[in-house]
Amino acid sequence: MRAILHVDMDAFYASVEQHDRPELRGLPVIVGGGSGRGVVAAASYEVRAFGVHSAMPTRIALERCPQAIVVTPRMSRYREVSEQVFALFHEVTPLVEGLSLDEAFLDVTGSIGLFGAPAVIAASIKARVRERTGLAASVGVSHNKLLAKIASDLEKPDGLCTIAPDEVQRILDPLPIQRLSGIGAKTAARLEECALHTFGQLRQAPETVLWPLFGRYTKRIRERASGIDERPVVADWQEKQISAEETFETDLRQRDTLRSELARLTDKVGVRLRAKALLAATVTIKVRRRDFTTYTRSRSFRPPTQDTGTVLQIARELLDGWLGEQPRAAVRLLGVGVSTLSPAVQLDLFAPPQAQPGDALPIRPPPRASARLDPTLDQIRDRFGAAAVTRASALERPAKEDGFSDVRRRR
Repeated sequence: MRAILHVDMDAFYASVEQHDRPELRGLPVIVGGGSGRGVVAAASYEVRAFGVHSAMPTRIALERCPQAIVVTPRMSRYREVSEQVFALFHEVTPLVEGLSLDEAFLDVTGSIGLFGAPAVIAASIKARVRERTGLAASVGVSHNKLLAKIASDLEKPDGLCTIAPDEVQRILDPLPIQRLSGIGAKTAARLEECALHTFGQLRQAPETVLWPLFGRYTKRIRERASGIDERPVVADWQEKQISAEETFETDLRQRDTLRSELARLTDKVGVRLRAKALLAATVTIKVRRRDFTTYTRSRSFRPPTQDTGTVLQIARELLDGWLGEQPRAAVRLLGVGVSTLSPAVQLDLFAPPQAQPGDALPIRPPPRASARLDPTLDQIRDRFGAAAVTRASALERPAKEDGFSDVRRRR
């Protein structure tokens, strides 16, 4: 039988801020955007007592807790702490499946002989996380991923919970169905209309009730409600997409402003792409209008690249094409992403792109000066901070004499 841990850092972003700024400890802290359209990225346990939670609009969060302190996210700092935590995981087992910066599954089956029983390993991880980062983690222990994840949430914060094979039904049956991964608010409401409120009721429900709700997924849902999960911990998971997006305080209309914002977002994507030593062969833009209608446009190309200028050129062509279809559209959100990722290898900058089958569009490799620019900018930012240098393409141009201007604050 496998031994699986689910490690979840408690209120991660907020806890990092409270650790780094002692004056925030014990206070209600919200990490996220403070504007009218800002969203709560993380909420400290002090502010959760007021009904504030992540993904909630900041405006509503402040209505519930006016005394809350809103802190701007520092993603580079959170990634730094996350790397320390994941390095610790890998000291215990090579089978680590990261779900986010602050959450991971660990298969410690092969580590028991070296480090002790699964619960002992879990306690050791909690202690070492606190020693290295000053932060608390909750750990769930069981024989599969589903149960380990449920267990990690049962005794938060700073919890350690084990679900043994002979305890599964006793622990799961009384739990509300909202705790089952994959059951969203709408599905939960429909289940409650059928008088299905708990894992136990879902597990024992007749096929005639579940099939209209889940169709061919009925068997899987019943298995999940019974604590059955055969998914392995996948340690070789690779990132499928790198993206950046922003929701604007005021809807944008000017083409030049949108192009500048696109350049700024593309620069962020390029930095992450190179930091992960990856190449991309597809660029995608995402545009959301004022009425929340969302559009995406993509283009694949060859050879793959990590050059910011190349990605930006394609992204701009995609954006210009969309703007041509919808001139003067009010844009609420803009995003850019790269996908079809592969490990970076040394490319011949002067070799012409080789013909390959498929629909990918050939592109000209970046000139040598451009290839040197990105690493230089990355080094400057690593040393002096992300705001130390900005590409000219990301600077806003003066408004044209058309009577329109785009003045807004970012989240």
